[in-house]
Amino acid sequence: MNSVIRGTGYPLVHVPDMVLLNGTTQTTERIVNPESEYLKKLGDHIRTYEQACAYYPNQVYIGNYTPEILEEVEFPWYDKPSPVSDRFGKYGEIMPQEEFYLLMQASDEFELLFLEKAFVEKYKPELAKNGIITEAILDRIHEGVELEQIKKQVNEHKAEPLRSNGELVGYVKNAHAIDENLSAHVMLENLVSKASSVLSLLYALKDAGMNPDDVEYVIDCSEEACGDMNQRGGGNFAKAAAETAGLNNATGSDVRGFCAAPSHALTMAASLIKAGTFNCVAVTAGGSTAKLGMNGKEHVNKDLPILEDVLGGFATILTANDNINPEINLDIQGIHTVGTGSSPQNVIGSLVVDPLERAGLKVTDINKYSPEMQNPDVTKPAGAGDVPQSNMKMIGALAVKRGDMDRKDLNDFVSKHGVVGFAPTQGHIPSGVPYLGHARQEILDGKMEKVMIVGKGSLFLGRLTNLFDGISFIVQANEGVEEEATVSRDEIRGLIAESLRDFASSLLESR
Repeated sequence: MNSVIRGTGYPLVHVPDMVLLNGTTQTTERIVNPESEYLKKLGDHIRTYEQACAYYPNQVYIGNYTPEILEEVEFPWYDKPSPVSDRFGKYGEIMPQEEFYLLMQASDEFELLFLEKAFVEKYKPELAKNGIITEAILDRIHEGVELEQIKKQVNEHKAEPLRSNGELVGYVKNAHAIDENLSAHVMLENLVSKASSVLSLLYALKDAGMNPDDVEYVIDCSEEACGDMNQRGGGNFAKAAAETAGLNNATGSDVRGFCAAPSHALTMAASLIKAGTFNCVAVTAGGSTAKLGMNGKEHVNKDLPILEDVLGGFATILTANDNINPEINLDIQGIHTVGTGSSPQNVIGSLVVDPLERAGLKVTDINKYSPEMQNPDVTKPAGAGDVPQSNMKMIGALAVKRGDMDRKDLNDFVSKHGVVGFAPTQGHIPSGVPYLGHARQEILDGKMEKVMIVGKGSLFLGRLTNLFDGISFIVQANEGVEEEATVSRDEIRGLIAESLRDFASSLLESR
């Protein structure tokens, strides 16, 4: 039986100070050109929390709008505030930076992150108002330390500072004296990823209406790597986040594949359930500080706000088939093999057209495609164009070449079968999976039958291969489980016992 999608979680965290301090574009610029005009102007292009909440794509991400709203609002969107600017949505929330620092501290198992005493006193009551945050998490937040201790650690011991509105409010220290893999910089990245993964898991469980103890296995597919000098990237983010989120009956492991990792992880999770190994698997990923303000130079040069000012997380709960929720159909699987090649036509062909052809389906039989959900408000000013639209044009062109539709229908195909990009540029986060929550609801409402999630990645980033990567799968309306004319285990045991009794009786009679 196919597994089903029981719930999804999609939180964002607005982190303006982390943009300045931790985004790779900014940290690199401070090393290469510390007096650059970009760094001088950057602070004037940071959005307020209220502006981030009133941003249409963010409201789509947390579930207060469907992606169709972005077709109705004139592009670009950054200068058109949304009338809906709620913190909380159907699938998640937009958490303020200050409360997230407290969640990071609650996720710290080795006393590496410290916050200023007055800061904790001010913001812990605010975090406590959040219904998704458990008492167990709140109990893990320390009272805080004096500001002088924070200054000393940052100024004398190379601790990573945590700031709020530019003011020093905390720090993350090294986890080892000389191991670069446990440096303050890496530990900050990893605590951010873990904490945002915890938040994602909590929202996915809420959406699924499930108890944390129901989850048996967790797969983390973020882009960070935790380990030490003897095993860089050994893991395990999954089990670490499960612990903080209160998933006491779960074990887990990590899957890494750059941007394609979420689709790989979901395929593995669905396979584990279909095989009967586990009945409930959570796939999760936290946000990446490195991607904050990644296209900031282009945005500042065009006098735009820094739109990459949020961390993105996601989680999905898969369970055994319940005859209700949408299924992941593993019989229709697209894979980018070693021999596929790297041309866009070959990539899309292997991930989209080939699996549909094997299944006897037309490209037009799929209601919606979710290949890469990058927000064009971010990518177009940076010169990368509208990524989802470009993917859809390629899919449409291959559909025309295959004879699934006429060339004159290409433009209609893109608008009818594509999804407008709305996800933050957090690397792995945009690659197909942001649409799962919306797709699940549309299928449950009877508005769609089949959706294809397409994960794509760039393996050459690791400098070990020039290969691209990708994997796709179909999410479809539940087909129900037919009653099979099979014998139950209890019936089998009864038949065996009866046979043994008959055999014993025959032996006695023969004597």
